[in-house]
Amino acid sequence: MNPFHFKEFTIYQDKTAMKVGTDGVLLGAWCTVQNYPDTILDIGAGTGLISLMLSQRSDAMTIDAVEVEENAYEQTVENFEKSDWGDRLYCYHATFEDFANEISEEQETYDLIISNPPFYVDDFETADNARNKARFTSSLSFENLLLGVSKILSGNGIFSVIIPFKEEENFTILAQNNNLYLNRVCHVQGTPSSAIKRSLLEFSFHQKSIIKEHLIIEIERHKYTEDYINLTKYFYLKM
Repeated sequence: MNPFHFKEFTIYQDKTAMKVGTDGVLLGAWCTVQNYPDTILDIGAGTGLISLMLSQRSDAMTIDAVEVEENAYEQTVENFEKSDWGDRLYCYHATFEDFANEISEEQETYDLIISNPPFYVDDFETADNARNKARFTSSLSFENLLLGVSKILSGNGIFSVIIPFKEEENFTILAQNNNLYLNRVCHVQGTPSSAIKRSLLEFSFHQKSIIKEHLIIEIERHKYTEDYINLTKYFYLKM
């Protein structure tokens, strides 16, 4: 599997089941850094893509990632070390539940928590254990994700996530159960005629009027919309 070259960093993806995908790029480009986070956490690093995008977008001194699957963890560490921001990046090899418990016991928090979580909640799983871990909620349920986030998000912190549109209502209710309130949402369509496929969501401990956004990726095959180009042009080589 060839490396994926972005404008300011390269993602090597030969060791991990999960390759660079549109979801990760969308989330890394869309999530807000306007509150100037000093500490960032990427849950389920995969290749380290989102952590590296946030290294490019922010001046955060601490950008941590947590990854349970060994090959993905090793891949993330490799990508961190080969980047220009290795001194700000660190990956932990652990389950998110264990990591969140340990961080909360130390009374540490993060200003921005971000996750492209496993989300095929359907019953079928593949024979590939690594891919299952990366892509199925049996390895990290939405409940456990939100519970952990609520323990280690700073008082004015932001939690950003991308999930299937069909899961949005359920996820938002689960978040409220953990005192996390939806502040911003972006519904993503592949083309103008296709169904809404993804929801980009941003939560905090503060109830605010919800900012609603909409993004269409392509007008037609390989002809990208102006909105998508503007969102991703600082990353993709050909944008």
